[in-house]
Amino acid sequence: MAFDASTLRRDDYGFFGPDSPSWKVWASPTALIGFQRAVTLEHFDPFLTAAVADSQGIYDNPATRLDHTLAYFVLVALGDGRTAIQAAEHLMQVHAPMTGIEPISGKRYSANSPETQLWIHLTGWHSVLKAYEMYGPGRLSAEEEDRYWAECAIAAELQTCKPSEVPRDREGVQAYFERVRPRLCVTERAVQAMHYLLWTPPSKGWKFALGGRLLSLATIPTLPMWMRKLGRFNLPRIVDVGVRIPAKVIAWVAARRDNWVLIHAAPFIAPMTGQIFASHAYSAAPQQLSTITPREARELYGSQGSRSLWASETA
Repeated sequence: MAFDASTLRRDDYGFFGPDSPSWKVWASPTALIGFQRAVTLEHFDPFLTAAVADSQGIYDNPATRLDHTLAYFVLVALGDGRTAIQAAEHLMQVHAPMTGIEPISGKRYSANSPETQLWIHLTGWHSVLKAYEMYGPGRLSAEEEDRYWAECAIAAELQTCKPSEVPRDREGVQAYFERVRPRLCVTERAVQAMHYLLWTPPSKGWKFALGGRLLSLATIPTLPMWMRKLGRFNLPRIVDVGVRIPAKVIAWVAARRDNWVLIHAAPFIAPMTGQIFASHAYSAAPQQLSTITPREARELYGSQGSRSLWASETA
């Protein structure tokens, strides 16, 4: 089922609103680079790797799978409260049966576990900001960055993350990554998945494969060197230097005229996400010119069952 662009902002401004750093960062063309970064480094967590490997979703239909996952993040950041809650509930339903045994530790994994959801959430929000800083306008102001991480914590309320474990500032996010680093590792299945996401075979769609390979030239330089070496996808240092200016120019051009280039280019690799970007750029004002909290949105629109935004589509 295609995304209905008219529903993106029917009720309110969602959780953050027009003046928020989340709208600024998540609506930037650099979000595509940040998302590829996130889904790559996520696989250093063996529990997430086990869930991905056992479900085989990224191998069966990588374009749709990644498009819908990115669309979820963007809907939470840019959509109204009803849209975000419905998307979150659908995602929880999709993840519910994804359980099993992680082969390294022998422990049970669950895609909806608070630990896994926090890892996915923070790698997503951190990676999109990292790409924005490297290839977009640069660092947010100190005030904007504090607000960005506060908004990240608000968005975490839509999943199973424990509120007390969600960091609220850059230092807290860095401390989180340092804390989880001892449990990160590389397995054959992790390397396979990371390489597949960076360099998807053309047999899965040449447009998606080409777009992903071009993005990878900008994505890999954003990752720490130890990750690049362990993941066996390191690039020569000359690529790091050579890609930065062209990537910044492309991102700048793509952001002109309300993201006109991004809106028309995104559908080639991420159709649903492209529709969301277009709706965000051209939506009329919502019925209520105000924001809403996740708690309020859940009380108004939660537990909608079959009325989910994506029905039975894979998120």
